[in-house]
Amino acid sequence: MSVDAAELPLRLDADRARVNEVLAALFADRDTVAPRLEAAMSHGVLGNGKRLRALLVYAAGRAVGAEEDELDPAAAALELIHAYSLVHDDLPAMDDDDLRRGQPTVHRAFDEASAILAGDALQTLAFELLADAAHPRLAAMIRALARAAGREGMAAGQALDLLTVGDRLDVETLANVHRHKTGALIRAAVRLGGLTGVAETDPRLMALDDYGAAIGLAFQIQDDILDVVGDTRTLGKTSGADAARDKPTYPALLGLDVARTKARGLLEEALDALAPLGDAGAPLADLACYMIERDY
Repeated sequence: MSVDAAELPLRLDADRARVNEVLAALFADRDTVAPRLEAAMSHGVLGNGKRLRALLVYAAGRAVGAEEDELDPAAAALELIHAYSLVHDDLPAMDDDDLRRGQPTVHRAFDEASAILAGDALQTLAFELLADAAHPRLAAMIRALARAAGREGMAAGQALDLLTVGDRLDVETLANVHRHKTGALIRAAVRLGGLTGVAETDPRLMALDDYGAAIGLAFQIQDDILDVVGDTRTLGKTSGADAARDKPTYPALLGLDVARTKARGLLEEALDALAPLGDAGAPLADLACYMIERDY
């Protein structure tokens, strides 16, 4: 199901450039009533992000026949929600991080109040952008994104994550934290890409959902691994932070080798889920492998 490996970096770079252009346009040549807020927002979302959630929107949408310009709003909205979550997660009341994407976190570059407001505004901007697209399945798309970001998704995962610091969790409890904190938004990215192209009743959407669920958890396990074996310069954030905070992770619970095996098993689940898409699923398969084999 794979395509020429040389194509993958070019395709990912093109999609990153595309969504970066959409995001940059949101902050270009604007008369704003709160310039400092605007600067804090742009600091939080523009720059050297991996844009994996946007990449998933584009790959999933193309797999079911959606056009690229139709996918831009969903891709950018996912990145805005992700950026808001990082701005808030980095705050002293949460993970208290100083470095993000190779630059000072928003509360360090500005101040805590500006970071809180910037995160709030990035979140609402995501839904404004999506609503302005006026897609025929707009309600389903907004519902999917809101659920993934809110009390049954990412926000719930962050709450669980904070409560489990210092605890010795079993594997399923840790997986539940990861599925919500990180996996929910990744799953939503795949779903929004699919919804851009097909109706909710299309069986390919179920295949995409199964793929997104597996790759979302695998991605967080790889993040846990990289926090142990990666370096700060490559990661763009402080390595070893999870261990320093005594946060439960797969390597801490199972060891590096078993964590890697778990991530590979989930990758295989994701690839198997793509079977109903046939050759159209090849870019998603390549992207899944990239997400698990990355070093940052």
